[in-house]
Amino acid sequence: MSDLDLLTQSLARNVKRWRNERGFTLEALAARAGVSRGMLIQIEQARTNPSIGTVVKIGDALGVSITTLLDYEQGPKVRIVPAEQAVRLWHTEAGSYNRLLAGTEAPGPLEMWDWRLMPGESSTSDPHPAGTVELVHVTAGELALTVDGVPHRVPTGASASFEANSSHTYGNDGELPVEMIMTVSVPPVR
Repeated sequence: MSDLDLLTQSLARNVKRWRNERGFTLEALAARAGVSRGMLIQIEQARTNPSIGTVVKIGDALGVSITTLLDYEQGPKVRIVPAEQAVRLWHTEAGSYNRLLAGTEAPGPLEMWDWRLMPGESSTSDPHPAGTVELVHVTAGELALTVDGVPHRVPTGASASFEANSSHTYGNDGELPVEMIMTVSVPPVR
């Protein structure tokens, strides 16, 4: 079975599981997430590979991390994620990508990501729920970070934190690849 098939089946099982645990109907979750009911049905039946944006919206609406939606094996307190199991959720032909390195519920979703942005490329995120915080640490290049329309420069070795409840873009307008580690903390669903 391919990685994508495993991902699709985990997502189907876990969206259904968490939707039921939260007591949401398909209609309620669709409305909360801003995703069509038809798309949710396709996801829960493992008939589609939704975009990362869609998965993020569903996770935010359910109050669980993407890691939890893609993989739910509650085991010992320490969970080692082998390098080959880091999930690549976005990539471009030029070589930009993000990889979900690890995630947990603490008490809301907490995720750690590895990013590479090639020169001239960017990735924009819709606003996350109020109280969501993102941390970035740039290990190579200079990140062009735009939060709520305001541009910020984050050079190699520097870090930034921001409230992520407004639109934000990670960009690279330099000539070298940008590499960074990002952490996202989402508050639990009330």
